[in-house]
Amino acid sequence: MGRRKKGRKISGVLLLDKPTGITSNKTLQKVRWLFDANKAGHTGNLDPLATGVLPICFGEATKFSRYLLDADKAYRTTAKLGIITDSGDSDGNVLETRPVGEIQREYLQAIIDRFVGDIKQLPPMYSALKHNGKPLYEYARAGIEIERKIRTIKIYKIELLDIREGEFDLEVYCSKGTYIRTLVEDIGAILGCGAHVSMLRRIEAGSFPLAQTVTIQQLEVLQESEGASSLDPFLLPIDIMLDGFKRVCLNNEQTGSILQGQAVRIAHSLAPGLVRLYADSDKLGERFIGMAEIMDDGEIAPRRLVNFESSD
Repeated sequence: MGRRKKGRKISGVLLLDKPTGITSNKTLQKVRWLFDANKAGHTGNLDPLATGVLPICFGEATKFSRYLLDADKAYRTTAKLGIITDSGDSDGNVLETRPVGEIQREYLQAIIDRFVGDIKQLPPMYSALKHNGKPLYEYARAGIEIERKIRTIKIYKIELLDIREGEFDLEVYCSKGTYIRTLVEDIGAILGCGAHVSMLRRIEAGSFPLAQTVTIQQLEVLQESEGASSLDPFLLPIDIMLDGFKRVCLNNEQTGSILQGQAVRIAHSLAPGLVRLYADSDKLGERFIGMAEIMDDGEIAPRRLVNFESSD
């Protein structure tokens, strides 16, 4: 018999402003402890150097975290010129230093513009991507190079915010899987002097902006004075992650069938694809019950459902 998980059974989404100098996993464990939660997971790794929007899912919300993992992101970063590191950021070891000449804004802008659109990236060795169950950064620290597949990612917009002696600031709007360190290294390679990331801040994750986040320090102060349950108002509803999907309301009979894993048919037709499901109850009102798929024949088949015993 397995060990019973300790902690409160709570469900929802916390928008955290991750601090620098700590991994996303350690951040997660700290927040889980503050909430005294029995289950939690984050929705997109941030490097120890990086700060900013890190949505954390509790309880039943973890079932739907993939939809935020797949969401677009936005970052603000500072690129330090003339220094190349093994990790692509200032946490790494310096591999080479090169002289940095005067760089005109127009010239830098022209280089940056080359990276807008669909581009190819080779994931860095210092990343959380897994190989045989281990993150690549563990192999990198052991001096082992692992062959990686080149990925196609999309950069929607890059804004050159400022250029100073030896460094410049960018704001980048991109698809999932984009490595800002790799982008900065590639720009530095074209400039000829090399570059690495000295500051990285995620300012958006999906539809969630930095302005909606809370810090660990804020949570600590409140938890210490009023207890873990006082943090619950910071939790957003599970379906806040799913705004991009159409919503379908089911009557009591349809809800009962769906919760038993059976497909149902509704009166109006919808295009095939994923939808959010809600139970329309006289007692509870509209209540989110999970994700389903509209099939080609018009039936609605359940895909991921909320376990209400675990979410209450």
